[in-house]
Amino acid sequence: MPNNIQHDKAVLFADVSGSTRLYEVLGDARAFAAIDGCLDILRRLTAVHSGLVVKTIGDEIMAVFPNAVSAAQAACEMQMVVSAKPPIDNIRVAIRIGFHFGPVLTSDGDVFGDTVNIAARMTEIAQAQQIITTDATVAMLPPIMRTSTRTLNNMSVKGKAEDIHILEVIWHESAELTMMVSNTHNAKTAEPFLQLIHQGTEFIVDAAHPSITIGRDEKADIVIEDRRASRMHAKIERRRDKFMLADLSSNGSYVIIKGETEIQLRREEMVLRENGTISLGHPYNKDPTEFIEFSIQTKQYL
Repeated sequence: MPNNIQHDKAVLFADVSGSTRLYEVLGDARAFAAIDGCLDILRRLTAVHSGLVVKTIGDEIMAVFPNAVSAAQAACEMQMVVSAKPPIDNIRVAIRIGFHFGPVLTSDGDVFGDTVNIAARMTEIAQAQQIITTDATVAMLPPIMRTSTRTLNNMSVKGKAEDIHILEVIWHESAELTMMVSNTHNAKTAEPFLQLIHQGTEFIVDAAHPSITIGRDEKADIVIEDRRASRMHAKIERRRDKFMLADLSSNGSYVIIKGETEIQLRREEMVLRENGTISLGHPYNKDPTEFIEFSIQTKQYL
């Protein structure tokens, strides 16, 4: 790569959140394997979205992309793929991402400049499972992608005379929006829907019925008889082509993805995948008398 060349690029940092705790709980070998597997995902998705990994720094990658759209697409898919991985000993591996578009100086395979510093600062303030960027970067996204961002606040950045306006990319929704930008040529589409079965009754979550509530309250869409369930225990929402289970309860929700270990959610969200069971207020294996079966299926349209 030629020395001292300046180009406009989107600089992205993706950092494995809570890696210190992973080492404490899982031990060196298992924690290293989990983090390394996560970094492999980040590298692969960087390449998929026309990016280049500049370097890996411990449990973080630094990458550059040709434009803000590619960086946003990559960030959203990184979060989607990593968040869908099963936990290890009930510990979820999560990432935080920050990116910014602007001029960078390339030299000996590395990149430097104000844009890099701002992108790094975005990552520092991001929490686990968050994507943070700047208003200048969001302004370069198409309108359909800008709808999946929300304003946070202004913040000062070292070396900058004026505060920077920061925003969060809502990746649960925008992952699918970014794919729409590059896949609108497809004539045939497959629309996913979620089938739920409780006590022999079928419920569907799809584009026409995008959400469903679960709990003991008689106003819930799926009424649970078990007293360990909360009156409004959980909600399932269709967010573009994904189905998010949000636990709202005191005792938690227990989810088994077929072939995987049971996951406990307490005031948390997760993406439902493939098929499995949801138990309300207690583990399924301890009492399988009342539960919800779920299955993701697709309808084909020409």
